[in-house]
Amino acid sequence: MTNYTGIQGQNILIVSSDPANPVEGQIWYNSTSNLLKGYALNAAAWSTGGNLNTGRIRLGSAGTQTAGLGFGGSSPPETGLTVTESYNGTSWTSLPANMNQQRDNMATGGTQTAAFGAGGYRQPGSTFGGTENYDGSSWTVSGNLGTARYQLAGAGTQTVGLAFGGGSPITGATEEYNGSSWTAGGTMGTARYRLAGFGTQTAALAAGGGTAPASAATESYNGTSWTTVNSLNTARKSLSGAGVQTLGIVMGGEPSPNTVTELWNGTSWTSNPTGLNVGRANFAACGTQPAALAFGAGPAGNSTEEWTGDALAVRTITTS
Repeated sequence: MTNYTGIQGQNILIVSSDPANPVEGQIWYNSTSNLLKGYALNAAAWSTGGNLNTGRIRLGSAGTQTAGLGFGGSSPPETGLTVTESYNGTSWTSLPANMNQQRDNMATGGTQTAAFGAGGYRQPGSTFGGTENYDGSSWTVSGNLGTARYQLAGAGTQTVGLAFGGGSPITGATEEYNGSSWTAGGTMGTARYRLAGFGTQTAALAAGGGTAPASAATESYNGTSWTTVNSLNTARKSLSGAGVQTLGIVMGGEPSPNTVTELWNGTSWTSNPTGLNVGRANFAACGTQPAALAFGAGPAGNSTEEWTGDALAVRTITTS
């Protein structure tokens, strides 16, 4: 018979407070809280954030999960909005700085204190080509797009921005922004509207969208031309996205406002088993793949969700 009496594992450290710099896989017993804990990977998931003060759809966005900006949009059925709000990672604050022109479905980019909104649709029925810049306190009218359009996508910063796709008519046109004027860039391989976009002016990604049917097409931009890359797993339009060209995330969309979330690693898309808590389309998003923000549309048009990607964290270990 095998003798196991000499075999033992590592002793579990007993401490009065959690280690300041634990390593992955480390386990300890906290004698103060009387809990067995470990440092392990938390699964990615969406959680509920603070509600927008003004519920809306098709709004613009900029910034990060803890320093976000939402602006413009429309209140169903056909009321155009100029309202601007900022997000601090917990709640939204209505700002005194309204956009000069009401619009929805615009191209956007930048940060919470240096954003742009270009093109869009002016209720109750006109395509718009105007651009506005936000400096953290007010909106200023800037140069017009060469091609007025709506339901287009944006990327980049206020001084090095990008706008691409859109309608009407549906186009694959791309324009580059220097903070004051727009110049023509390379044309997309697949003309489409209601697409998601993110990244920078010289390293952008376009995903989904469509004409009549929803599309799964994905293209990358290098500052000169677009290249077709691996498609989304779920074809859709009216979705939103965030991140950079090598590390991105898209979520939601149509048909049927859905919850589907996909992650981009620079080469291919992976469907995440955890989707949005509520199905939504024609909404806004900002941030990064590890920490994204999705807001607007959905129930009441004011709900917000925060995405936390896979990350190491202190976790309580339960035994039974």
